[in-house]
Amino acid sequence: MTTLISGGRVLSTAGASAADVLVDGETISAVGAPGTLGPADSVIDATGKYVMPGGIDAHTHMEMPFGGTHSVDTFGTGTTAAAWGGTTTIIDFAVQAKGTSLLSTMDKWHEKADGNCAIDYGFHMIVSDVNDSSLKEMQSCVDGGVGSFKMFMAYPGVFYSTDGEILLAMQKAREIGATIMMHAENGIAIDQLAAQAFAAGKIDPVQHGLTRPPELEGEATSRAIQLAKVTGAPLYIVHLSASQALAAVAEARNEGQNVFAETCPQYLYLSIEDLAKPDFEGSKYVASPPLREKSHQADLWRGLRTNDLSVVSTDHCPFCFKDQKELGRGDFRAIPNGIPGVEHRMDLLHQGVVAGELTLGRWVETCSTTPARMFGLYPRKGVIAAGSDADIVVYDPAAKQTLSVETHHMNVDYSAYEGMEITGKVDTVLSRGRVVVSPSGFSGSTTHGKFLSRDLNQYLN
Repeated sequence: MTTLISGGRVLSTAGASAADVLVDGETISAVGAPGTLGPADSVIDATGKYVMPGGIDAHTHMEMPFGGTHSVDTFGTGTTAAAWGGTTTIIDFAVQAKGTSLLSTMDKWHEKADGNCAIDYGFHMIVSDVNDSSLKEMQSCVDGGVGSFKMFMAYPGVFYSTDGEILLAMQKAREIGATIMMHAENGIAIDQLAAQAFAAGKIDPVQHGLTRPPELEGEATSRAIQLAKVTGAPLYIVHLSASQALAAVAEARNEGQNVFAETCPQYLYLSIEDLAKPDFEGSKYVASPPLREKSHQADLWRGLRTNDLSVVSTDHCPFCFKDQKELGRGDFRAIPNGIPGVEHRMDLLHQGVVAGELTLGRWVETCSTTPARMFGLYPRKGVIAAGSDADIVVYDPAAKQTLSVETHHMNVDYSAYEGMEITGKVDTVLSRGRVVVSPSGFSGSTTHGKFLSRDLNQYLN
């Protein structure tokens, strides 16, 4: 089965150029000048539209257990929503519980995802129990296509690792070529501030942000960078939200250290003002790190332009307002942490193009090409080129849409961007050559997606 995508402007990290794309089966067979390819069994008219590599969301949490509940998107519903938004690959997190092994955790997450995904997927491994056994198992994870390990400086008693444990894991990562991903917030200090606020009767959702100040994200980021420098391990800071943390990353990168960082759309568009919405509405915006003052947003956009922020992911971790977020009424500390967003990342970053914050090439780079390279998927993913998987998005840059819970496909009862009017919309999505989204609707299947055994970080080669 061959498909010709004609008349569009093909996007790459270098920008846009007029070209046609020929798909044969699951891969791209040729990219050529307009009118030079074909014939084909079917034709997609991309006139007036962009033709771009499918998005790669390198940070999602489908069916993630948290605080006695779990995120409400299954791998089936979450990957379907991702496809609607132009994302054709996710990398989710297998969550090691204390007292369990990394390999049994990996088996558990395979059971959740295998045969239940509409698009291709991979895994990172959360290491929450550092011991001799788990350190040895890190090599087996790499052998199984999982070469990135997330650790936490936050959430004492749940995911938290001491500096000594982080150092041991970083030493092992350096030995086996793996990347350490870090949730960098000073959880010990944060818990003290949160306890003090609650004791003083301060219970509203905005306290979640006020007790997690940006200085404590900056401090933890700096500490993680120094531990990585001592051990020689590559470090990837997840969901960076604060100017102080960005400054630490920029300094390390300027010194040539293998330090990378991602941010998320919520930190570019939302703020602590959302957390302060009345009638417990602010709970919809509780995530960690928290939403910051708007003054941080300009720094994050600049970080994306300068490549001090390499990737935009979503940290998609949806909890319904009713019955889940409401668990924290009367105690902000009990609000499940997470914001839905896997469906809207590509569109929201396109607003940066519209506003002149990003070039077309940088849009593609932060949403697709760089995560492919960062997590060992390039050139299979992240590029429109002969031999690459036919993960392709036809995107209409002139279309208008309004984001709303009434129209999104995520399995959550609110939108964090309710009523936001944006420019640009996904028209057609191909996943490994199969049309899964078109103007007529969703035509994919949750049995289509395949597990991706990933190589190591390709920026280290």
